[in-house]
Amino acid sequence: MNYIIFDLEWNQCSKGPEFENPRLPFEIIEIGAVKLNNAFEVVDEFSSIVKPRIYKHLHNHIRQMLNYDETLLKTGKPFDMVCREFMKWCDTDYIFGTWGTSDLIQLQKNMDYYYMNKFAEPFKYYDIQSIFAEYYPDLGACKLQKAVEAMDLPTEEAFHSAINDARYTAQIFQHLSKKNLHDQYSYDCYHEPKDKDSEIFSFHRAYSEHITRGFDQRSELMADKEITSQRCYKCKRRLSKKIKWFSYGQNSFLSVGRCWYHGYQKGIIKIKISNTGKFFAIKKTIPITKSEVEDIRSRQIALREKRREKRKSR
Repeated sequence: MNYIIFDLEWNQCSKGPEFENPRLPFEIIEIGAVKLNNAFEVVDEFSSIVKPRIYKHLHNHIRQMLNYDETLLKTGKPFDMVCREFMKWCDTDYIFGTWGTSDLIQLQKNMDYYYMNKFAEPFKYYDIQSIFAEYYPDLGACKLQKAVEAMDLPTEEAFHSAINDARYTAQIFQHLSKKNLHDQYSYDCYHEPKDKDSEIFSFHRAYSEHITRGFDQRSELMADKEITSQRCYKCKRRLSKKIKWFSYGQNSFLSVGRCWYHGYQKGIIKIKISNTGKFFAIKKTIPITKSEVEDIRSRQIALREKRREKRKSR
């Protein structure tokens, strides 16, 4: 299997959001990628400028970041042609790696615009920014340049060039490959699972994850007992409830359960809206300490009191 570490540059409407195309707020103008083999060695590169069709003038913010202008963009090829070349270059046995989550979203939005998106369901990829943040907690989910500098990698090439940023990201991934990466993959959820049989249950070293199918209503989702039940991230036994699910935002819920063998664990539900308008959930179960349980309980009580006071003031 190969690792495709890619980066995108994209443009937006230079006249302001009120003039943007609602189907394509951000238009890709460059794709750069590095292919690593299963030994994390560089075996090939892909780089192409995309000739814009929607936003032919660079937004001022984008212009300031890039090292080229509209003159170079005019020499590019149309997105559908570049994308087909890119996917053919990726071949069939690969997994994507990106710095953060945005590039995969924008790639699929642009593919949707040209009716060529072949990724119909969630798929595995490596969020290299997130993995970096785990091993460098003082820096967290920082920008690529800051991570490169923190690792003392040579910075001879300019940032905000898709191929250069892909190379930098690949170098970081090569360094992180010395860690245990086998279960540090993420799921891209631009599309939700199509039905109950396709729902994703993923068990990792330090947490478990459940990605649900889509629902027409948010309330239907939270009424599903399978979604609101909790199982141990490690042994998969059902947890005994210690703190019932409570909301701490319109689309965020917390709970606490306990496994007799593996201790206290918190459940986190984040409700998302898919590109089809369906509501789906990403539920994670994570081990916590007893003091963290009390912190969550205090948070629940504080939110309850705040809501009670708000009702009284009406």
